[in-house]
Amino acid sequence: MALSQRDLLNFCAQLPRLIGKPGGYQDCIEQLSLLLHCNTIAFLKRQGDVLIPTALKGLSLDTMGRQFHISSHPRFFEIAHASSFVRFPKHCELPDPFDGLLLGREGNLPVHSCMGFSIHNNSRLIGVVTFDSLEQGIFDDIDSELLETLVQALTHFFVADMQQHQLKAQVKQSAQLKAALSRPENLTDVNDFIGQSDQVKALKKEIAMVAATDFAVLVVGESGTGKELVAHEIHRLSNRSNEPLIYVNCAALPENLVESELFGHVKGAFTGAENYRAGKFKIADGGTLFLDEIGELPLPSQAKLLRVLQSQEVQPLGQDKVEQVNVRVIAATNRQLEKEVDFGHFRADLFHRLNVYPLVIPPLSQRQGDVVLLTGFFIEKLRRKLGLRQLRVEQSVLEEMERYRWPGNVRELEHFLTRAAVKASSETSHHIVNIKLRDCEALGGQLEKNTLDIEDETPPPLSIPSQLALREEVDRFQYDLIKRVLSEEKGNWTRTAKRLSVDRANLARLANRLGITVKRAVN
Repeated sequence: MALSQRDLLNFCAQLPRLIGKPGGYQDCIEQLSLLLHCNTIAFLKRQGDVLIPTALKGLSLDTMGRQFHISSHPRFFEIAHASSFVRFPKHCELPDPFDGLLLGREGNLPVHSCMGFSIHNNSRLIGVVTFDSLEQGIFDDIDSELLETLVQALTHFFVADMQQHQLKAQVKQSAQLKAALSRPENLTDVNDFIGQSDQVKALKKEIAMVAATDFAVLVVGESGTGKELVAHEIHRLSNRSNEPLIYVNCAALPENLVESELFGHVKGAFTGAENYRAGKFKIADGGTLFLDEIGELPLPSQAKLLRVLQSQEVQPLGQDKVEQVNVRVIAATNRQLEKEVDFGHFRADLFHRLNVYPLVIPPLSQRQGDVVLLTGFFIEKLRRKLGLRQLRVEQSVLEEMERYRWPGNVRELEHFLTRAAVKASSETSHHIVNIKLRDCEALGGQLEKNTLDIEDETPPPLSIPSQLALREEVDRFQYDLIKRVLSEEKGNWTRTAKRLSVDRANLARLANRLGITVKRAVN
């Protein structure tokens, strides 16, 4: 194929108009495909040893969710370390990273043409661009000087576009976030919270905003939505990113050891305390403490946690002296804490202390289009773990997966793909492993139930007529119980709260909402 100087100059003249334009990368590679007459083009940004697809043409949608480790893909490795463009020979034995991923092709790539070059900014690799064509030898006759001109023009375009997006982001963020984004190493930074749905884009924007502050954050979402990942992202983008992020699973803490785990203890503080132990607050000093499943924390421990959040002081068990700490707290729960407060299971004052900036993670069923991207991400991880040359999901499976509601969210999706990949890889010796519907059917028919009508999945009607009726029944039960116990305790709210195992302040609020007064209860 002859690349004319005129066509190249016309293409280069269009590039400045695409800088900073939404979808500019995609427009660029669309025009490139016409210029070079190739089937597939990919632009991938570099993050560490990983290449992240940013714009693609001619490849399956799940490719956008994959993360390609340079060290495990010989062609990417050669392109990334070359000083100029690389044209791979006709019978190159290096495996192609896109083998099996071309649109409209179920099998492996036949002998084809492949070319690529790396993008550098101040001698630093920031990405690669690859070209593939099913027509053999199509890149061989392109004049090398014209190719060098094309490489220089595209390098200037990609670097200028990245820098412009970086500047726009800096203007929108606070001073702390600006400083974080201005570091050169973050020029191509991409987080692992995969998704391009409107819900995820909005969540990422909120994460960036709150990360620049020291406010407490309450992350709310169903099990498996990625609450811990959000906490890590907040910490990574904060000015505490060089300090520790300490994880605490509140649901796994024995009630008698909560105070020791969080605040520490000195030697001899209790039976078995043979040495001094720093609590999680002390370990996280200067950094971030992530309290997962905060709704599971016992009420007595909630009161002690509240005091630490208010004063930023901890007092290890058995020690008279208090110790100052500087800790940012991120809490997470899959419960509706407002209702837990109403029921007296969670302290209202602690809830408001934690709920300074709530972040709600949408369930996977509401993230339109993200299932395919997440599939690509997990499939590439599984390919490396299983030592496969290529692992792909057939289109019929992807279509079923998009229709499924994923009650277990992202965690269920990952486990589902893991089981399917193991089964598919055990049934073939081919270097490309395809996950087919039959591999999924053997997993208990998870996807098949998605083809049923919603009406068919609706459970039999409950004996109560509506959700409103259920709430009324719960209120009636609580009303009767509180009145009875309060009457037995002669109107003493403290003893009543103790018998009901709830915080006294929460009990008073709940009673007030239910219309209970001490006088009515005694009478």
